[in-house]
Amino acid sequence: MAGHIAPKEPEIEKIRVLIVDDVIETRENLKKLLFFESDIEVVGTAMDGQEGVDMAYDLKPDVILMDLNMPNMDGIQASELIIHELPETQIIIISAQSESHYLRRAMLAGARQFLIKPFSSNELVTSVRRVYQLGKEQEKRKQKQIDQLSKEAAEKEEGEAKGQIIAMFSPKGGTGCSTLATNLAIAMQQIVNESKTDEEEEESEEKTKIVLVDAGFQFGDVAALLNIRVKATIADIAPLYEELDEELLESVLMEHDSGLKTLLAPPRPEMAELVSPEAVSTIIKKLRRMFDIIIVDTYSTLQETLINILDECKLIVLVTTPEIPAIKSARLFFEITQALNYPPEKTQLVLNKSDRRSSIRSADIEASIKRRVEAQFSIDELVVTTAINQGVPYVIADSSSVLSRETHAYAKKLHDYVLQPELELT
Repeated sequence: MAGHIAPKEPEIEKIRVLIVDDVIETRENLKKLLFFESDIEVVGTAMDGQEGVDMAYDLKPDVILMDLNMPNMDGIQASELIIHELPETQIIIISAQSESHYLRRAMLAGARQFLIKPFSSNELVTSVRRVYQLGKEQEKRKQKQIDQLSKEAAEKEEGEAKGQIIAMFSPKGGTGCSTLATNLAIAMQQIVNESKTDEEEEESEEKTKIVLVDAGFQFGDVAALLNIRVKATIADIAPLYEELDEELLESVLMEHDSGLKTLLAPPRPEMAELVSPEAVSTIIKKLRRMFDIIIVDTYSTLQETLINILDECKLIVLVTTPEIPAIKSARLFFEITQALNYPPEKTQLVLNKSDRRSSIRSADIEASIKRRVEAQFSIDELVVTTAINQGVPYVIADSSSVLSRETHAYAKKLHDYVLQPELELT
């Protein structure tokens, strides 16, 4: 009887990690945290920056865990030398220093992530895998550029930008702009989902593609409002904007259960410094080639990044509430749009938290600002607060409420307007 030979198990591609830290206990602890991960292998440890550089040149690891403060050569200088010779190596800076200038120095030196001590085993492992995957995507991108891209193809791609941008903006905090932006995006996605029958699906593979961008880079709320587990954000790709392609951009988009794609804000306020105006402009242009409608939930400060977004958008939805400070801020914003030479039809005024019991009516606001209120969204604190706390948009959690019906109606107008240029938004 012939013997049976079991098929050989395929080898798992392991992430090769080098640890650089001047404290032996830290080096050993990091090794222990990674020891039981089947896809991660610690290939070496170094006690200072210079030794780390020498070992990196010799071992060529995939990922380096680099301490920030070390004798002889610190982690910043070591990272710069390593990245110069081994640009494919991904570096994670680990430090007890949490100040933003340390983070900025680390990222400028070429680090891909910044871990603040103490951190959990899960945070460490997740970071190692994330930067490794970003490195692989970067390698694929470079190879793709070498093999496929030509100047003519790049010019053709540049000419295919078709997506339209809707910027949700309120110059005053507390107007519910982010909640409204999120629910309008979900409502618009629901419209797309319901717009084609099964028979039409067979005839056309392409549906309208929508993406929601959280441009509140310091304190963005979209992830919480949609209850999305943050695995990647704009901060992961912003430092790579000069080499950004659609494949890498797609890899950091998070998808909601409704099918809506999102580009989330950084998880920590200090990481907003990584998102430069140039990076945002490049990312928005890429998104215009990938999606039909780009909804941008903006922040209240008029800085270069926001102005660039407003310049590019087809429509600005200006959100106000029936309160004197919010109305005053809305009036001032209209004055700014005039100074920026925006055509009047580019900005639409909408009234959130509309209350029939309020002493300030939409007609009063129109008289004060000299602009028409294009849509009103009723105040419903119970519905909105419950939706926010549950991480379920109110257009899903309570679709029959007056507020949800109003949101759906305006979402339909926005959807049709941005996709059909001949229509007027009234």
